[in-house]
Formats: sequence, structure tokens, C-alpha cells
Amino acid sequence: MEKGVINNKIYVVGHKNPDTDSICSAIAYAQLRTELTGERHNPRRAGQLNEETQYVLDYFNVKAPALLTDLRVQVKDVAMREVEGMRGSVSIKSAWARMKEENLKTLPVTREGKLEGLITIGDIATSYMDVYDSTILATSRTQYRNIATCIEGEIVTGNPHSYMSNGKVGIVASSRKLMAEFVEPEDLVILGNRKEVQQMAIDMGVSCMIVSTGAELDDGILEQAKEKEIVIITTEQDTFTVARLINQSIPIRHFMSGRDGLVSFKMRDYVDDVKEVMMRNRYRDFPVLDNKGKFLGFISRRRLLNCRKKQVILVDHNEKSQAVNGIEQADVLEIIDHHRLSSIETMGPVFFRNQPVGCTATIVYQMYQENGVKVSSTTAGLLCAAIISDTLMFRSPTCTPLDEQSARKLAELAEVDIEMLAQAMFRAGSNLKGKTAEEICFLDFKQFTVSDMVFGVGQVNSMSEEELSEIKEKVLPHLEKARESHSLNMIFFMLTNIITESSELLCAGPEAREKLINAFDLRSEMEELHLKGVVSRKKQLVPALVEALQQ
Repeated sequence: MEKGVINNKIYVVGHKNPDTDSICSAIAYAQLRTELTGERHNPRRAGQLNEETQYVLDYFNVKAPALLTDLRVQVKDVAMREVEGMRGSVSIKSAWARMKEENLKTLPVTREGKLEGLITIGDIATSYMDVYDSTILATSRTQYRNIATCIEGEIVTGNPHSYMSNGKVGIVASSRKLMAEFVEPEDLVILGNRKEVQQMAIDMGVSCMIVSTGAELDDGILEQAKEKEIVIITTEQDTFTVARLINQSIPIRHFMSGRDGLVSFKMRDYVDDVKEVMMRNRYRDFPVLDNKGKFLGFISRRRLLNCRKKQVILVDHNEKSQAVNGIEQADVLEIIDHHRLSSIETMGPVFFRNQPVGCTATIVYQMYQENGVKVSSTTAGLLCAAIISDTLMFRSPTCTPLDEQSARKLAELAEVDIEMLAQAMFRAGSNLKGKTAEEICFLDFKQFTVSDMVFGVGQVNSMSEEELSEIKEKVLPHLEKARESHSLNMIFFMLTNIITESSELLCAGPEAREKLINAFDLRSEMEELHLKGVVSRKKQLVPALVEALQQ
């Protein structure tokens, strides 16, 4: 049975090192798209939350979105073939019949849903062609009911659930003297209607007698067999046919490939990794298991070609370096952003909304209004907080009249005081006690590429100059190490004072200081690089750096 794609979710996600706008816009836009389409949209985060964003979510009692770190195709995005497992005690004949009926090349052997092994057509061929051992029924602990089924016989006495544990299989067609030399206790014997031979088999203590050609049994023989717990199977088949068919009763567990030696995959495994493993193992079908070893289905090389890409909507970014890993393998459905156009490439046309406003949340609120969808008080609070964060409570040069109007209207819907909320947010965001220099550097960090030059910009906002000084003392010695560990040509860090609306710039990397000096026409002898009126990474710092790098 073909199983459809399991993972049909649509993710709404912001950039790496997410800020409040990235998280809140993802949550709000996922709600809007779910409302408009009736199809579940799932907000996600692409990194660790910073203190400001966590404060906002806690304030409005909203659960943080789940983490999404990779958009590469996984096994759960592949249409598997569902095959019901068979018990290991089932006969080779039954397995073969089912494989022909369902056109299968491989069958899973399961117990209570968990995979024990696989049986293939090749394994069954081996059982037919390469087995010459007359003790194999005992070695494989074959049940007598399997034997009866395979030879189209009937168990007339004995326990059908018992199995051969010792002895061999033999055909009794010789004299009593030769039979005495050949037959041993606990053997299984195939014989006909000769009463004296049947009696001798009982006297010798065989475990099972197969009486062929529909021969009748004497009541005395039956009584003795019952007393000695000898299984008697009768069949209309002749002796030759019984001998030919009997090995088909062997349980499949005897020929299957055991669980420990199998190559299997989990639902969360990435298809890129799966392909490499498949290239080294020339099997037709590979089992997929859950974390508890339960068998879910089969995948093959051919099925990997028909996998479904993850569907994603990007908010608050359109630059590949800022996107979730594996974005090139995803199906990007929409982009909602307020930054410069950059490097995200798509296979086909997408809905792309980009407006020169201070915050993505402003655009999302517009879309609620345009579609006549009511904004809940909680969602209004999230969107308001996002605008406060991105515009530094309307102090950033990126802030537009539309941003401020939207934030004040959303504050009314959420019944919050903008000034009080802003102070609490910024206080939480600048409280970095207990964090390492590495963590502070990349709390609010974005990476950019200009020609072959890769640089990153981090930023911390605070209403306290004393707090910014403490952060500087911690971060400055670590910048060069951070640059090298992230393979950046240059790294910059903004210490932004919200009250004075100014920033001090820290940097590391060859020519980083010179580029800053040229970009903002500063004096080269300046020990500290203070920029009055510069608070926006997007609108003030990055454009000036890009121009300086291009010269």
C-alpha cells in the first residue's frame, strides 16, 4: 500500500538569531494564513530566543514557537510503501504467496509492530534451492501446523502448536530392518498405509508421522499416538509431493536477515544522508522505523526522487545567509519583509510583499485589515511589541508614520501602555547577566555578503550607558575569536543607547576599522567610534558599510 507524504506542514519562520519582530510576525502571520486558507500554518523559530522576545511571549502568555534548524528534505517527506509485517513463525510458503499477491520483493518480519528482520525473494529462493539438511525442520523449530498447511494436510492427533526440536525428516519406504537402522527417536517420518510400518514408527518414538495418499488409520494406532503425544498428519498428497513441499513449512525467521544487520532509517533522517548510505548498500528496499523500533514502511532509491519539499513562508528576511539551513531545498511559498532585496532564490514565482516600513509586524497588521480578519488582543500585543522593538519605540530612522499609527492602534486592542511595555522590554533585552561573550555577540546578529566579502553585525540596545559599558568590556576581547569561528571577513557590534539615540561601534577583522571610518567619515585618530543619531543596523549602518566595501 502506498503511503502519502506524512509531512505536509507549512512553516512560517523568521531569520536566524531571531528578534522580537521575527518571532511575533511569524506567530501572527501563521494565524492569519490559517484563518484565510483553513490549512494549518505552523510558526517556527530559527534560533534561540533573546531575553526581550522571551519577555514579550511571557507577558502575553504565548508559547514560544518550536525550533526549526534545517529545511532539507527528510525521510518523513518521502512517500513510503506501507507493508503489513508478518510474524517470524509464518511459513516460507505463506510468505511467498503473499509476496506474489501483493507484488512485493521484501517483507518485514515483525513482533508487536517492532521490526525483527526482513525476508526477501532471494531468501526464499535459497530455502528452495540450497537446503539439503534433513534436520532443518528441527533446527528452525518448525511448528506442526505449518507443516500441515503446506502439505494440505490435517492434524488428527497431537498439539498443532508444538514444533520439531530434534530429529530429522525421513521417508519410510524400506523394509523393517532398514527402517530400524535409519529411523531414530523424535524423527519426523513420511509413510503410507502399511500398518506394520506405522506401528514400528510409534514403537521407535518418532515425534511426527505424516500419512500420505489419504490412507486410513487404525484406531489402535491413533490411541497409541495419543498416549505417546505423537503428532499424526494425514494428507491426500503422495509421498513425493509431501517430501517436495515440506521444506516450505520452515518459519521465515530461519532465513530472514536479522534486525541487527539491517540498514534502516528514522523519520527525521535527511535524504542527503540517506542517499549516501543507499549508494554503499545495494538493497532494493530499506525499512523506516520510529524511535522505538516500530516498523513504519519501506523507502527505495526510486521513491527518493518523488519526495516532497518542505513548504515555508519567510518573514522578516530575504537573505540566504539569514535563512534556515537547507532553504535551497525548500519550497518557498511567500516572503513578507521590510529589508533590502537580497539573495533568496526560488524555483517559481512566489507571493513577495516588501514594504519600506520599520517592522514586518506593521505589514502583517495591514494584511489583517485588508482581509477583514479581526486581530485578537493577544496577537495585537505581539505585533505592537514587535514594532516597539524594531523602531526602538519610534526613535529609529526606519520608523514610518504607518509604524507608529499601527503600534498605537494595536496597543489599544491589546490594552497595554506603550511606554511602560517598551521600558520593560528594553530592560529585559539588555539584561545579559550570566551570558557569555559568545552568546551576547550572536543574540541579535545578521550576516551579509558583498561580492566575495562576508561580514556580520550584532547589536545590543539599552537605556543605560553603564550597562552598555559592562557589555563592551565583555564583548570587545571576544570579537576576533567570534569572527574566526564564524568564518567572517569582518565583524561589527553596535552598542546602541536608546535614550541618547546613538551607538558605539566595535569591530574586528582586517580593515574593519578603516571601513567604518570611511563609511561614516570619522577621524582616524578617534579611539572610540561613537555615532550620534545612528541606531538602525538596517537603514544606517549596513548601507554605509556596503557602499564602503564596494568602493
